[in-house]
Amino acid sequence: MDESIADEIRTYYEDDYDESQRITKGLNELELVRTREIIERHIPRGPLRVLDVGGGTGVHAKWLAELGHQVELVDPMPRHVAAAQTLADSGLPITAGTGDARRLSQVDDRFDAVLLLGPLYHLTERADRVQAWREALRVVKPGGVVIGAAISRFASLFDGIAADFFVNPDFRVIVEQDIATGQHRNPDRVHNWFTTSYFHLPQELEGEAAEAGAGIVGLFGVEGLAGWLPHLAGRWDDPVARELILFSIRATESEPSLGALSQHLLLVTRKTAG
Repeated sequence: MDESIADEIRTYYEDDYDESQRITKGLNELELVRTREIIERHIPRGPLRVLDVGGGTGVHAKWLAELGHQVELVDPMPRHVAAAQTLADSGLPITAGTGDARRLSQVDDRFDAVLLLGPLYHLTERADRVQAWREALRVVKPGGVVIGAAISRFASLFDGIAADFFVNPDFRVIVEQDIATGQHRNPDRVHNWFTTSYFHLPQELEGEAAEAGAGIVGLFGVEGLAGWLPHLAGRWDDPVARELILFSIRATESEPSLGALSQHLLLVTRKTAG
């Protein structure tokens, strides 16, 4: 494990939180469904060689491998790597090992697509996030796709309203800092208040990728307004209601004025030749 990772982040993922269950149940599955939808829209049918950087327990690696892609997953948390390795042991074309998004061990121009679906959350310094983009661009083939996920600058504000966290006055202090600086902290490790992170404005995310040399393809809101409406959880399993929820998100996913409304943003980029 990289020792430069803050202790509270390591503790959160190793001891406090089961990442394997985060986006696989109920309305939380919305993030998985939409992320998959956007990725599939922008990568070739394959089979491809995909690098899943910060891939956690392999939630995305699993469906990619089931489509026939060869997936190499790296993550700084040994617990996550061990969980991902069980997918490989089941016969899926996945390899898993520890690694740091800022210092990948993979060789240049090896992969058809690279995913950064977690590292940008917890690299709190801009220089580190730009370096993660540079490393992803280094290992992807010319013309290959690099897709990065970020948390919206206003995620804690909307979450606080939806989940009624503002009954605790300490939460407002956190939200005000998030909005002002993007630097999210949960010093008392309050349950459901997340851990040390950086929350992006849409233009920041695009600017960091562009600084690294990425060609911008598109920026997409993942969950839209629907992700903040808890009453939709009771409708998610109904096929008709689910399609309506997804329709509402797709209708606004690329609207610049609503870019920061989604909890998560997905930036699709491409490595330009040369």
